[in-house]
Amino acid sequence: MGTIELDPVTARRIAVAAQMLTADRPHDLVALVSRLTLLQIDPTAAIAPNADLVLWSRLGGAYRPADLVAALEHERTLFELDALIRPMADLPIFLAEMRPLPMHERTRDWLESNARFRRDILDRLRDSGPLPSRDIPDTSAVSWASTGWTNNRNTTQMLELLARLGEVAISHRVGRERYFDLAERVYPDVAPLAPPDARRLRNERRLAALGLARAKAPEHPLEPTHVEEVGVEATVRGVRGTWRIDTAALELASTEKIFAGRTALLSPFDRLSYDRVRALELFDFEYTLEMYKPAEKRRWGYFALPVLHHDRLVGKVDAKADRKAGILTVTAIHQDVPFDAEMMHAVNTELDGLAEWLGLARR
Repeated sequence: MGTIELDPVTARRIAVAAQMLTADRPHDLVALVSRLTLLQIDPTAAIAPNADLVLWSRLGGAYRPADLVAALEHERTLFELDALIRPMADLPIFLAEMRPLPMHERTRDWLESNARFRRDILDRLRDSGPLPSRDIPDTSAVSWASTGWTNNRNTTQMLELLARLGEVAISHRVGRERYFDLAERVYPDVAPLAPPDARRLRNERRLAALGLARAKAPEHPLEPTHVEEVGVEATVRGVRGTWRIDTAALELASTEKIFAGRTALLSPFDRLSYDRVRALELFDFEYTLEMYKPAEKRRWGYFALPVLHHDRLVGKVDAKADRKAGILTVTAIHQDVPFDAEMMHAVNTELDGLAEWLGLARR
């Protein structure tokens, strides 16, 4: 198959549909996470934690955060690794990366110098787990040196490395605190995929979740945004370069099925707009997370929510949840394009739904 040319509207609709943001809402939490491939965990909760906000934007008001906790901690249909929640069905993909895990020489040297410390942690978890890092003694022979927050945080650093090696896993959380256990008590007994198969499948899964993506792109923290050579090559009229498009999405786009869009408020970490370059190229949408900027330098707000209207990203909502006061304060609705009456009504309906889901009064 040769290179496919897409018009911008079709390209946007493919991206929106891939992220499960059409009028045909999903209903099953685990199936949704499997389609998205991941939920990012972020401690910021100006409105709600990112994972919950992403799920609410798809599942609607029927979603409850307890549903996610149950899937992670009781049903074990999801798991947490490297600040991302993933479907347990994808575990063989990540086991392939864990065994063995490529590491920098400095990290390998630190592990070797702390072989006894490593055994101490595994023994303690075997006898007493699951445990938070604060309940695991630091018996390191060599401290972890860093200019960042990990400096001398030896137990946490070792647990992070052992999780990436597949020897320990996050069992559950109490509030924001992670409890670790032996991986064999958390993960099912499944075999890792061969590394080349795992890499290709992960790229295919990512492309299906994004709809279309670049074959190569700058590295992003936590999860790549590029997909190498999977899918079919495509161009988008008016946008430079080539893309890769998911074959299933291409088949759907080639049918006469009518795109049914809706209005949605998105998390700042939502994968539809997470890749800021892609959002600008496909949606002409400029966005910067401004929580790290001084208040006087913010254009859209501390934790502004991107606004999706059908197949366009049309603005941002500056809002904050004050749980003590019981209020969702909407400071501003920033319009990237002029809202007509129908768009404004749709955005306000979503804000009312967000306030109701949070159990807050809107102001």
